[in-house]
Amino acid sequence: MKSRRYLIYDVFTDRPLAGNPLAVVVECEGLETAAMQAIAREFNLSETVFILPADNPRHRARVRIFTPEYEMPFAGHPTVGAAVALAEGAGDDGMAGMFVLEEQIGPVRCAVTKGRGASFAEFDLAKLPERLPLTVDPAAIGAALGLAPHEIGFENHRPSLWAAGVPYLTVPVAGQEVAARIRFDNTAWTELAPPKGEGIVASAYIYCRDTVLHDSAFHARMFSPGNPAIEDPATGSAAAAFAGAIVHFDEPVAGSHAFWIEQGIEMGRPSRIRLEIDVEGGRIDGARIGGHAVKVAEGLLFA
Repeated sequence: MKSRRYLIYDVFTDRPLAGNPLAVVVECEGLETAAMQAIAREFNLSETVFILPADNPRHRARVRIFTPEYEMPFAGHPTVGAAVALAEGAGDDGMAGMFVLEEQIGPVRCAVTKGRGASFAEFDLAKLPERLPLTVDPAAIGAALGLAPHEIGFENHRPSLWAAGVPYLTVPVAGQEVAARIRFDNTAWTELAPPKGEGIVASAYIYCRDTVLHDSAFHARMFSPGNPAIEDPATGSAAAAFAGAIVHFDEPVAGSHAFWIEQGIEMGRPSRIRLEIDVEGGRIDGARIGGHAVKVAEGLLFA
């Protein structure tokens, strides 16, 4: 029986047992799609990433990302975790600096800085966020979150639908105290949220400016409908989509803008996501997602 090495990283945090846990399976050449899906279901984490040889010899590796139920074209914390694992020596002697990972969405350029205990990785968005049509009543959105209509929205921010590879219904709320009171109604949300394919609907990304940490620009929570519905402690693909809402509603001036987004605090798994947006002519010209990752476990998978 062939054994494969796996690593467990906590991502978007610089300390163990916080952030978003990720399984990284290395040396996956020859592993079939069905086996990857079964392994992801066995780990039962929000995502598992599989490291494969790159199709393009100039690229560092090809990665495939699975939830316990399906494969994703792109996800933030698996990209950060995979980049850090490769830089720290998963499968070979490691390589920091800049390299490209091949994902289903396309090539993703990453930059990694090794650190003691936790390393930092940042990647360019392979697809910039685009706004999608949304006709859902904000009061219905609030009801699906257990909130009153007047608690939805702040300043000029209103619910909107954005995708940078994965769609999210971004929902501004009045403050952190309101965000803490959310009670996600899976049935109600599934009935109202726009579909994203294969019977799956867009997840809820709730945000406000009121934060716990003084240097955070936004406080966020993310709920993914399903059986059961789950809350995610750190969601890089949602932050990528959220970049569109920031530029649309806040209209930042031309130049580069950096934001720290806090997430997972209500879950007891505090996370920090760094979002950088380049703005030119009122539009997003480029964007990057970054965060720390720390290895918390490793072992052998006999499958």
